[in-house]
Amino acid sequence: MMIQLDRTQAPDFHLTDTVSLLPVQAYTLDNHIPVYVIDAGEQPVTRVEWVFEAGGWDEALPNVSTFTLRMLNEGTQQYTGAELAEFFDQYGSFLELGASADRSTVTLYALRKHLPVLLPRIQELLQEATFPAEELEVQRTIALQNLQVNEEKTSFLASRGFREALFGKDHPYGKNQTQENLKAFSREDLVTFYQNHIAGHAFQLFISGQVDEREVALVNEIFGQQALLPQPERRSFELPIDANPAKVLIELPEKTQSTLRMGKRMINRVHPDYYKVLVTNEIFGGYFGSRLMKNIREEKGFTYGIYSQMNNFAQASQLVIGTDVNKEFTSQTLAEIKKESERLQTELVSETELQTAQNYMIGQFIGSLNTPFEIADRHKVRILNNLPDDYHLRFIERIKAVTKEDVLAMAQTHFQWKDLVEVVAGGK
Repeated sequence: MMIQLDRTQAPDFHLTDTVSLLPVQAYTLDNHIPVYVIDAGEQPVTRVEWVFEAGGWDEALPNVSTFTLRMLNEGTQQYTGAELAEFFDQYGSFLELGASADRSTVTLYALRKHLPVLLPRIQELLQEATFPAEELEVQRTIALQNLQVNEEKTSFLASRGFREALFGKDHPYGKNQTQENLKAFSREDLVTFYQNHIAGHAFQLFISGQVDEREVALVNEIFGQQALLPQPERRSFELPIDANPAKVLIELPEKTQSTLRMGKRMINRVHPDYYKVLVTNEIFGGYFGSRLMKNIREEKGFTYGIYSQMNNFAQASQLVIGTDVNKEFTSQTLAEIKKESERLQTELVSETELQTAQNYMIGQFIGSLNTPFEIADRHKVRILNNLPDDYHLRFIERIKAVTKEDVLAMAQTHFQWKDLVEVVAGGK
């Protein structure tokens, strides 16, 4: 017997009140390196991450930390870059090497059974990288070519101008690649950064996937026996005074499209208003059913998409609103964003709109905990940023606790139009 479905009715759904998160097991190597293990997954795949508290904050010249990490696997005292690439390939593994303003990370993805062979080679990268000059020039040329292409894009120029306006050109969160600073550093600058922050220095280790105490013993044998140097004290940077937020227009007469970036420096994860702001932002522009999407995409047809999101760094957070529109709609789009901002500050949202946004956020959160690596990422955020142990476990509770009155108060406090930096690349 075939069951007839009534497709005019939405299926029943069940709201989740709590979330469980696989626990992290903490260990300490003989040399006091902390190791965090998330044992999960049905496949014999493991991810190992070495996280150094060194990045853009710690470099003497822009791009040095990025290129130092990028070139770790371009040669060691024993192997060329080609030999290293072939070695990792033959075991079906791969590396991710990267630096942000806050940290530098080396990530290895591999079958669990190959870790005894692969981990000693990672140790060589962390202790004996050589930074061949000819390869540096290849990487620099590629970066310059990519930058030249990107500088023709309104989205790239608007994002670069937004970061500079928000944090300042010399601040680690505001620095950008330019033709000049890509040419300014030398191989010796990479070697200095490597020696001062990577080789022989402390890190935190995260291991996720199929893993147990055997892998902990293995990493202790390989990485836990060397004496370590502490990271040098970090420099401090002044943030620009935001009493009069910048309004920047990057005129590009030849472009038919404008890119808009707006926002402000925002409260961080430990602020008491943080979850209230998250819900307020979701209603404003955080998902496909948000007010900005309904107005500017669906009703006005000015854009294919517009968003408002919170970005968190180690020492700051930001709110950013972004979209691309035909140049003739730029001023009208700005006016509609302002209108939605002011409406959120003067009218209570409906209970249905609030609950829809909350349910969406909770669903997204639960859906982001499906794989061992996603679970490990959640633990890593909490550990690296010194957040409370129940930070993720109480997410649903805190999101559900936000009221209509909270949304109104947050909009009035944190989403004032006069406080927003505005950058337009294209024209008005």
